[in-house]
Amino acid sequence: MTMEDGLVSEDDILLRSEKEFHDAAKKNDTDRMQELIKRGVDIKVKNKMDRKALHWAAGAGSEQALRLLLDHDMDLDDMDSFGMNALLLAAWFGHLSILKILVSTGAKLTSENKNGLNLLHCAAQRGHISVLEYIMEDLENVRLNKVDKSGKTAFHLAAEHGHLEVVEFLIGMGCAHDLKDKEENTALLLAAKQGHSDVLQKIMETGENIDERNIDGMTALHLAAEGGHYECIRLLLEAGCNVNELTHSNRTALHLVAQHGSGREVRLLVQAGINLDSVDTQHTSALHLAVLNNSTEIVKDLINAGCDLDIFDNRLQTALHIAAEHGRQNIAEMVLISGVNLNLLDKQGKTSLDVAARGNHVNVVDMIIKADRFYKWEKENVTSDSDSLVGTSLTFKQDHQQETQHIRSILWKLSTKYLKPGEWKTLARHWKFSEAHIRAIEHQWTGTKSYKEHGHRMLLIWLHGVITAGENPIKGLYEGLIGISRIDLAGKFIITVHAYNLYRILKHHMCISDSICRFF
Repeated sequence: MTMEDGLVSEDDILLRSEKEFHDAAKKNDTDRMQELIKRGVDIKVKNKMDRKALHWAAGAGSEQALRLLLDHDMDLDDMDSFGMNALLLAAWFGHLSILKILVSTGAKLTSENKNGLNLLHCAAQRGHISVLEYIMEDLENVRLNKVDKSGKTAFHLAAEHGHLEVVEFLIGMGCAHDLKDKEENTALLLAAKQGHSDVLQKIMETGENIDERNIDGMTALHLAAEGGHYECIRLLLEAGCNVNELTHSNRTALHLVAQHGSGREVRLLVQAGINLDSVDTQHTSALHLAVLNNSTEIVKDLINAGCDLDIFDNRLQTALHIAAEHGRQNIAEMVLISGVNLNLLDKQGKTSLDVAARGNHVNVVDMIIKADRFYKWEKENVTSDSDSLVGTSLTFKQDHQQETQHIRSILWKLSTKYLKPGEWKTLARHWKFSEAHIRAIEHQWTGTKSYKEHGHRMLLIWLHGVITAGENPIKGLYEGLIGISRIDLAGKFIITVHAYNLYRILKHHMCISDSICRFF
């Protein structure tokens, strides 16, 4: 061995000349191969994956290289580390001419790789229809329904990998349609799982049972839902599958779509009449899963469809508890606007407000308090003949409107400069904030002057209620300060009140907008 013919690299076991010989076989460069053979290269040498030149030539479809090698190497059935020999590689890569040469040379036709894949499996999995036709028409004793080590036939593999032409060919050859692999999946189930709608359609035409289950109790609809395969779901629903079929863990297709899919698939299942409120073995609903996965679109679709917002899971948590625990503001608002029972307790005896406070999700805490106060106000003020404000422009998020900027700046000054420690709580009680509300606000800790932040939050929550009720915030603030015996502070706002009244007069005479008058 010369210095120039050392190992290719530390992680390989081939000499440079041997690696070059393999590459030449792959590229069908017979001239270079012959040069190296004359120099004494080992034709049968294997690399670290136990592949020799014959494997490379067969896999690459290098016909001239293969014929040259067959003059020197007749060990046709040597396998690489995956159990693939030249014949299986030719079938895997779809090289029909190579396959024919190897067959005529005496290659073993019943070869299998380490996964139990034979010639038929390799061609079917890779979608090589011409190779399949040759195998079925020219080779003898081909077992059409032979299974690999996972229990899959060629039909399973073709369906799983979406090869429609192969599926049609195998059906035409009379393969069994309903065999199950070791996971108890039929070809139909595998096509649905992988989202191959054209293959699924073809197999359904054979009359297969579309509600067949696998080892986990999953039907084709479950598998299509889990993968978010819209077209497969649509086909199965149109074919009349059982939309409410349950898996072994009591999950419907809606659970799986909520966890893995999108709103489009949810809407499809809802239209088909799926049970919105079905719970699995953990007592989890589709809504719980959508909230947990922060799937805002799906939560919206489920709410619009009329799902039960107060269902609790095995921790006795509602969807709002979960949104509160994870600080999901957008979802929390959707749930709150739809109207929920805020008094429900989880296993630890906590309301959703308690959970939000414990997680320090300040914005969610404030939203829940706003909603709670709104529900109570609405109950007291909206008669059965009146239209509820729910579902209109109602929001519980932080207020960033231009027209409320002036009053919000007044509330900021009041909370940070004028109210003493504890006074915000006195004012809150005057305005009928509950002790639970006060505790939740107070849970936030930003230092020794936290009370200023607490007061500011309370005032903004109060402002939300006043504005929603269409009342005058300046007047309400003035009366509130009087109510807690802070006449001195109330006096500071007399000028503002006078200004407000002046604007009322101007509005009457000069048609100044309602928004300016209301919020000045």
